[in-house]
Amino acid sequence: MIKKLSSRELALTINIMLLLTAAASVYGFINDFKMGIVILALGLILSVIHAVSTAGRLYKLNSISNDIDQILHGREEVRFEKYTEGETAILENEIYKMTVRLREQQQNLLSDKKYLADSLADISHQLRTPLTSMNLITSMLSAPECKEDKRRSLLRELKGLLSRIDWLITALLNISKLDAGTVKFRRETVSMREFLKKATMPMQIPMELRDQKLVIEAEGDFSGDIQWTGEALGNIVKNCMEHTPDGGMVTVTGSDNPIFTEIRIKDTGRGIAPDDLPHIFERFYRGKNSGDSSYGIGLALARKIVKSQNGTLKAMNSAKGGAEFEMRFYKTVV
Repeated sequence: MIKKLSSRELALTINIMLLLTAAASVYGFINDFKMGIVILALGLILSVIHAVSTAGRLYKLNSISNDIDQILHGREEVRFEKYTEGETAILENEIYKMTVRLREQQQNLLSDKKYLADSLADISHQLRTPLTSMNLITSMLSAPECKEDKRRSLLRELKGLLSRIDWLITALLNISKLDAGTVKFRRETVSMREFLKKATMPMQIPMELRDQKLVIEAEGDFSGDIQWTGEALGNIVKNCMEHTPDGGMVTVTGSDNPIFTEIRIKDTGRGIAPDDLPHIFERFYRGKNSGDSSYGIGLALARKIVKSQNGTLKAMNSAKGGAEFEMRFYKTVV
């Protein structure tokens, strides 16, 4: 397309130059023969210079057009160093910027595509396990020889699997909202003790069944999104509960100062394996001590929620034994 336009433009400008040269020469010949010769020679020279310069400029534009076409078709070796002089240098600079951005976007799209494929594979695997168990339980329930006691036990197990799937889907939807940036966090100020009690309330009955003790120590106030932060804290306490033996203890401590609000969660379990510490907040990562009910998503969701509110979440092993999580919400941008 550019070649056709270039040819038309070049032909049009040459014709105009020749027409003007002819008109000026005729006028010169009428008045003075020598003047006519000079005007004709000068007009032809200018026409040739214009034609050559225009052809050179259009050739460079066609060359740039071909390079852009190669970039659009996936070629990565195209370089623009040859366009370093004249008016095309400005165009070359802008095209180079565009090329860099296009390559970055292409790399990001490939990374996102791979991440999406991996995530779908992980989600499929996470859902397939409980669904397989549910199909097996359904088959056992439909068997005529299934006794009443066995049927009740299977129904309880089936209910537990349904709850796990429901939690997993809810967690995945919440992470998707956070990834998409569609969550609008509300800022409320409540008593720290009130917030910690409300956030850990769903864990109290499961911990009582395991003869575990939940200790809450709080001072000051908490400012932030109560619902989302409560979910993050609940996931951490749930993780500590699952990795603490029966009869153990989970301690949640909240404090507030002019710089940040801090919440610490400690348990009396075996702690976090050194190999797991760098990966414990990665999505779908399951540590060495993870149980069968672990999906490797609760801690990832917790960190996502905390980071989205200008906070940090760290995991470590306590000096006295057990795992320890440090959650901080800074009052200024860090």
